[in-house]
Amino acid sequence: MACRGSTWGVLTEDNARFVLLAALILLYMLFGAAVFSSIEQPGEKEARQRWLERQENFSLRYNVSHVELSNLLRFYEEANVAGIHVDSISPRWDFSGAFYFVGTVVSTIGFGMTTPATVSGKIFLIFYGLVGCAATILFFNLFLERLVTLLAYILKSLHERQLRRGGLLPQDNSQEPSPMAEVDSLAVWKPSVYYVMLILGVAAILISCCASAMYVLVEGWSYLDSLYFCFVAFSTIGFGDLVSSQKVAYRLQGLYKFGNFIFILIGVCCIYSLFNIISIVIKQFLNWMLRKSGWRFCQGWQRKLFPPRRNAVVPGNEWPRRKISIETDGVNESETDGRRVSGELISMKDFLASNKVSLAIMQKQLSETANGHPRAISNCSRHDNFLGGVGPLAIMNNRLAETSVER
Repeated sequence: MACRGSTWGVLTEDNARFVLLAALILLYMLFGAAVFSSIEQPGEKEARQRWLERQENFSLRYNVSHVELSNLLRFYEEANVAGIHVDSISPRWDFSGAFYFVGTVVSTIGFGMTTPATVSGKIFLIFYGLVGCAATILFFNLFLERLVTLLAYILKSLHERQLRRGGLLPQDNSQEPSPMAEVDSLAVWKPSVYYVMLILGVAAILISCCASAMYVLVEGWSYLDSLYFCFVAFSTIGFGDLVSSQKVAYRLQGLYKFGNFIFILIGVCCIYSLFNIISIVIKQFLNWMLRKSGWRFCQGWQRKLFPPRRNAVVPGNEWPRRKISIETDGVNESETDGRRVSGELISMKDFLASNKVSLAIMQKQLSETANGHPRAISNCSRHDNFLGGVGPLAIMNNRLAETSVER
C-alpha cells in the first residue's frame, strides 16, 4: 500500500482497512458482473429472439398490429401488478396474502410479487417498514446472541462434566449460583468464531435441504430450483422469480403454509447470523493483508515525517504484536496509566480501551439501578465484563473469541 494514501492527515489502521475493504468489494463486484454476463447473456439473446419471432407470428396469424398487441401486454402487466391474474394464482390481498406480504417486508426479503398500488398503501408501507424492519433485525441479533450463549453453556457443562469425572469437582453442588454469577461464568466460555460459523453453516444447509424437499413435493419445482429459492429467500435477497405459497389451493394447505413460514423464519435467522460471523472472518483476512502489504512500514515513515507534538491528542501509535481477540480488537491493554512513554496524551480510542472495565461497571450500575435492583451497586464491582447491548457489535465485544491470524 502506497504511503501517499495518508491524505486525511494520518494513515490509521481503520482507514487502511476501510479503503482495502472497499477495493476488494469493488473487485468482487467486477468479477461477479463478468461471470454472470458471460453465463446469462447468451440465454437472454436467445429468449429475446424467440419472443420477437412469436410476436411476429401471432401478429400475422390473427391479423393484429404490433401496437395493439403491445398495448394488450401492457394492460396485462398492470393487472399483474395489481394482483389480478387470469391463471390459477391465489388472491394477494386477502388476509393470508397480506400477512405473507408483511412477512416479506419486515424480513427485508421483498419478493416483489405483491406491492402496494394505492397512494395510501405506499405511504403506510414507509412507516410500517421502518419500524418492522428495525424490530426484525433486532430479533435476528437476539437470535445470534442466544445461540452464542447456548454454545457457551454447552461448552461449560461439558468441561464441568469432565472435571467431575476426574474427581476435581464435587458431584453435587449444594449452592445454587445466582443468575448474575451464572452469566459471568458463561462469559468466560466464549466459543470460537470458526466454531460458530461451522454450526450456523451446517444448520443453514440442513434447513435448506429439508425445505427444498418440501417445495419439490408441494410446489413442483426441481430440487436445484428449490435450493436456489431457499438461498434467495433466507439471505433476504428476494428476486421474486420463484415465490412459494402462490397457488390457489394446496394439499394440506394450512400445514404447508405453517411449515413454509417456519422454514423461512429459521432460515433467515441462520443465514443472517452466518453473515455476521463471516464478516468477522473477513475482518481477520483484512488485518492479515495489512500486515503483509507493508502498511506498518508506510505508517512508520509517516511518523518519522510527521512526528506528533508533545502533549497533543493524536491517533494511537503502533504497539507490539499480541494475541488479538474481539474484546480487545487489537488495542494494547497494557497502557492503562493515561499517558504514553514519550509524554503525549493518549488518543480517545486508547483512553476508552484503558478504562474499559470502569466504563463497563458504570454502565452496569446505571442499567441495574434503572431496573430496580437495590443490590446492584454493591455487587457490580465484582464483575469485569459488561454483557449488556444487543447486536453483532455487542456479541463480538462480549461473547465470541476471535482467533487472530498469525504472521
